[in-house]
Amino acid sequence: MDNKVILCVEDNPAVQMMNKPLLESKGYMVKMATTIAEAWDAVSKAMPDLIILDIRLPDGNGLDFLREIRKTSAVPVIALTNSKEERDIVEGLARGCDDYIPKPYSLPILGARIDALIRRAEHVPDTVTKGALTLKVNYNKAFVNDKDIGLSPNIEFSLLNYFFKNENKTLTPELLYQEVWGQPMAGNDRALITAVSEVRKKLEASCSGFTVRTVRGKGYCFETE
Repeated sequence: MDNKVILCVEDNPAVQMMNKPLLESKGYMVKMATTIAEAWDAVSKAMPDLIILDIRLPDGNGLDFLREIRKTSAVPVIALTNSKEERDIVEGLARGCDDYIPKPYSLPILGARIDALIRRAEHVPDTVTKGALTLKVNYNKAFVNDKDIGLSPNIEFSLLNYFFKNENKTLTPELLYQEVWGQPMAGNDRALITAVSEVRKKLEASCSGFTVRTVRGKGYCFETE
């Protein structure tokens, strides 16, 4: 894994003791933090390659920490929480987490999702342009006439990047979940609907010349307006 570093932000010692051996057995270097303050101290020294983030921490909400991280970094983040409420999952994805796993969870599934996000983050940096729309893949940002259109750096950008590569093709929700989230849709497309809506709104507000059209019963198509 080329000494990839994972920061595990979790205040439950039992969960820490489960996650650490799993990650080390897969070749990752593991750093631990039990509070948001400790997490900030860790990332201020060196940004890890991935963060596993508990939502409810002794000194605050992990999603607030995530929101601040997203202002400067596209580091992959997996949120862990005791909540199974759909609204909490949607909020986490909207705040910029790449995956969301309710507790209790399967260690093999956690490991597989970590591997998938690490592989995705190793994408070769590139800059691609269609008309007025430019994607700077190394920064996870999209620009129209040199102005940042304000995509969240992970899910929204990754979704647009995949659309960008498949212009004028109708893409199914199942395919988009597999390619963007790195996992099966499992019957619930709420996160995808939210992300597509945000991407479409930002494309149209920026006068990019592109939109994401909903193809009823089939999926979505990235095309010129």
